[in-house]
Amino acid sequence: MHVDTWEWILLGAIVVGLIAVDLVGHVRNAHEPTLGEAARWTTFYVSLAIVFGVLTYVRHGGQFATEYFAGYLTEYSLSLDNIFVFIIIIAAFRVPRIYQQKVLLYGIVIALILRLIFILIGAKLIEQFIAVFFVFGAWMLYTAVKQVIDGIQEGRKRKTNELDDDEYSPTFVTRLISRVANVTDGYVGDRLVLRRQGKTWITPLMLCIVSIGTIDLMFALDSIPAIFGLTKEPFIVFAANAFALLGLRQLFFLVDGLLERLIYLHYGLAVILGFIALKLLVHAFHGYDMLMFIPEPSIGVSVGVILGTILITVAASVYGSRKYENLKTPADRVAKIEPLEEHKPSIGD
Repeated sequence: MHVDTWEWILLGAIVVGLIAVDLVGHVRNAHEPTLGEAARWTTFYVSLAIVFGVLTYVRHGGQFATEYFAGYLTEYSLSLDNIFVFIIIIAAFRVPRIYQQKVLLYGIVIALILRLIFILIGAKLIEQFIAVFFVFGAWMLYTAVKQVIDGIQEGRKRKTNELDDDEYSPTFVTRLISRVANVTDGYVGDRLVLRRQGKTWITPLMLCIVSIGTIDLMFALDSIPAIFGLTKEPFIVFAANAFALLGLRQLFFLVDGLLERLIYLHYGLAVILGFIALKLLVHAFHGYDMLMFIPEPSIGVSVGVILGTILITVAASVYGSRKYENLKTPADRVAKIEPLEEHKPSIGD
């Protein structure tokens, strides 16, 4: 796949433009998004991602367009898992509802920058060392097994109504910043940094943004190798990640109260990651002329498996979640946050 420089520039301009629209149109005017607003913007971002896929088809053909859609579906599915953790972090920091858009947007910007760096490094490693696919495949298998374990543990908690007991563990970066920087005792509106008594102070809002941005790098360790199992093109990998992440903020407000209905999400993700692990390992073995009797799944088959798994997971979850309708969920913790301006969360030692 040959990608001209202008295509990278155009993609970058789209990403920066969308971030600017969010900054000016949503974050600058702090407010709690309505369900209708979140639904409209989620539809807009999904539609934009589809349009980009169509343009990829026109410009580069069906093979790369299919790889893009497979990668986007995978990243979007994995982003639902991100939302679970974001809910816990925002609840732990007791971020007032009207400021949560700012936290999510700034955190996503940090995540995009870190993911771009990770993608470029990963692409270079793949170009130089075919053995990297063994590492990626093994990691995907580990992640798939971990998703199954998480699903089993979550199921046990759901039966005993203990889902709201999950605790936030500060990242290393967050703990380091809290040690070396002056942190205010509470929120100062939506300020991130301020001068007080001749010193520069940061607010808990800034710490929450850093926490979300850096903890997303842990998710990138799962999602980036996964999409490299579907395509080896850095342009497609970054585009799929960018459109999935940019739509994540509005998706958060659309599904944070409905997310708990996806009770089989972990198992669905385990199937997707396990399939991609198989694809990565087969590709790696073929690179050394081994196990040639095992065919490598085509990108069409990959899209079918991913899309089919998503649909089955959603349908089974909606049906199976009816018996848990009255249980408390992590989303309840965010919904019930009192907008206390003088609260500082425990950020650990």
